[in-house]
Amino acid sequence: MTMQDTIQETPQTATWIWYPGDFEIRLHEKMSVKRRTRGVPYPAYWRLDRHYSNVKFRYVYDLPREEQVAIKAEGAFSLYLDGKDNDRTDEPVIMLPAGKHEISVSVFNDVEMPALYIEGPNIRTDASWEATSYQNDWVPAGMWTFDSPSAPPSAFRLAVEPQEPASAEEVQGHPLLDFGRETFGYLRFHNLQGTGKVRIYYGESRAEALSTAECYSVDRFDAGEAARLAEDGVYTLGDAKAFRYAWIHADAGVSWDRVSMLYEYVPVTYRSAFACSDPKLNEIYEMSLYTLHLNAREFFLDGIKRDRWVWSGDAYQAFLMNYYSFFDLNVTRRTLIALRGKDPLVMHFNTILDYSLYWFVSLSDYYLYTGDIAFIRQYYDRAVSLMDFCLAQRNEEGLVEGRQQDWVFVDWADLDNSGAVSTIQILLARGLEAMSAFAAELGDAAASKTYLSLADDLKAKTLCLFWDEERGGLLHHRVDGATQPMLTKHANMFAMTFGYLSPAQQERVIQSVMLNPDVPRIRTPYMRFHEMAALCESRQHDYVLQEVRAYWGGMIELGATTFWEEYDPSLADDAHYGMYGVTFGKSLCHAWGAGPIYLFGKYFLGVKPLSAGYETFVVEPQLGGLAWMKGTVPNSAGEVEVDMDASRIRVRATHGHGVLRFTRDGETVEVPIPADGSWLEASLL
Repeated sequence: MTMQDTIQETPQTATWIWYPGDFEIRLHEKMSVKRRTRGVPYPAYWRLDRHYSNVKFRYVYDLPREEQVAIKAEGAFSLYLDGKDNDRTDEPVIMLPAGKHEISVSVFNDVEMPALYIEGPNIRTDASWEATSYQNDWVPAGMWTFDSPSAPPSAFRLAVEPQEPASAEEVQGHPLLDFGRETFGYLRFHNLQGTGKVRIYYGESRAEALSTAECYSVDRFDAGEAARLAEDGVYTLGDAKAFRYAWIHADAGVSWDRVSMLYEYVPVTYRSAFACSDPKLNEIYEMSLYTLHLNAREFFLDGIKRDRWVWSGDAYQAFLMNYYSFFDLNVTRRTLIALRGKDPLVMHFNTILDYSLYWFVSLSDYYLYTGDIAFIRQYYDRAVSLMDFCLAQRNEEGLVEGRQQDWVFVDWADLDNSGAVSTIQILLARGLEAMSAFAAELGDAAASKTYLSLADDLKAKTLCLFWDEERGGLLHHRVDGATQPMLTKHANMFAMTFGYLSPAQQERVIQSVMLNPDVPRIRTPYMRFHEMAALCESRQHDYVLQEVRAYWGGMIELGATTFWEEYDPSLADDAHYGMYGVTFGKSLCHAWGAGPIYLFGKYFLGVKPLSAGYETFVVEPQLGGLAWMKGTVPNSAGEVEVDMDASRIRVRATHGHGVLRFTRDGETVEVPIPADGSWLEASLL
């Protein structure tokens, strides 16, 4: 059920409405300029789309008697009936005449998003209203959970709660606060007194906070002025920061009773669980949940210290982790909408070619996990125009290439991404398959057939032009009609995960590429996410658990409280914290570091949707050398629980039609999971 369905079923509730997508786009604009480096603004370096400043809403009603309604708008509004343009009103309370009439309301706001709230006994703003941006487009109005006339969309804020430092110590005569683990929010000074300057040096690590010259985040304020701004004796800084440590320097004569913080977060329900016979894996799982939660904010961010931006490739992974943890669709939808932005398109998402393509795969995953066809329908036209934009970059061989202004990323690695890159072709093929499925669901058989034909042609061409039979894998790129000899894991693992390789090719790739020490290693959690997934698809679960223990466990051994943007075990001491030529440039709380959530839920507990919204699903658990494991995976309308050891499997589900699949005596066994929520137990012996 979608949010729109909910509103339609509860007609007694009025809600704020707007042009669809504009709330997310305006919020994204605000979010993208919040990043600061040592107190200096560092806004995102791509185009930030804006909301439409002039929007009109309409609604047709039929009343047996006249009705009084109250009107509120974010912006200047004018209401008129039945197209009588010279008979408008901007009164906050009006009487609507009986009979059948069309209400039209124009709202203008060039600062915040135009929004409208009308409430009466029968007439109220809800999903049945339409909106236009004056571009010959009447579309269903956008809305969310803003159901109070006193809480308009522009007032949206994240939740906060107080937190105290875990410990404090004096370092060189200045207090160093330790909040125990990575956090995000606003420092607060209680009973601040005196005059003079206060300087705060933040750190995700102790070393960073103590480096006054090179720490990434700082705050400076005048104590006398701050004391005048204090509320109830508490001065709260205006900018939220990501940190664990705060080193506070103050001029002589400045004092305070104590310093606390307001932790800022998105309220989510932790709907998943995982526990097993290995305590280290349990710790990794719990830390992954916390890492993802910190980065689930207005949108799914890359990291909470740097960059604090919405990156499509990062979000693609966060979406999948979310489906196996919180299953929070509000953050997911906001992120998908904000990333897509508005037409006309002139640049790829985040300036990166592959990041535009990840959006299609993300949208496809969203539909698979949720079944929300209304959302797909609402943004299908924007998907079509994005695909047209991508297809326009095909070369004479029909392969997509990056333009001079494009960043072809693939991964943080020493890769030559000139010409046509095989990974890009694989992602585009997957995007075309998604578009074919969307078109079919929306009743456009011709478009569905066209997209599928393009996908099939591109897959065949990619395998023909990039596959190296001698080396057993897909080569990296093709320049001026010649495939270059570079062999990397990237295209191979995507091709495996998407099911584009034959069983023989897949086996060659596992041995010759994925497990071959001579092929360049993947070093960031970003691509290790995909690497580990591909290996799980190939039933290398024992190997994957060894890698998870070493890689993610290695960060914990170094004192990590959240997972990092990158981990190189060859580095020593504070060298771990540098990146991009900046001493403390590495993000120590990065969303893509939370990948074990997805791996444990999908590939060890083995819960996978087979059709939209988990109407059908499979549970195919794998111990991977563990003595036992158990856990819970949420789905669109319930949950799946799995409990397994070496001798038996127990499964129960509260939604959908599932099947338990496992191997016994060398044969594959499939058993239907009871639809009544009762436990199914199967013997492995």
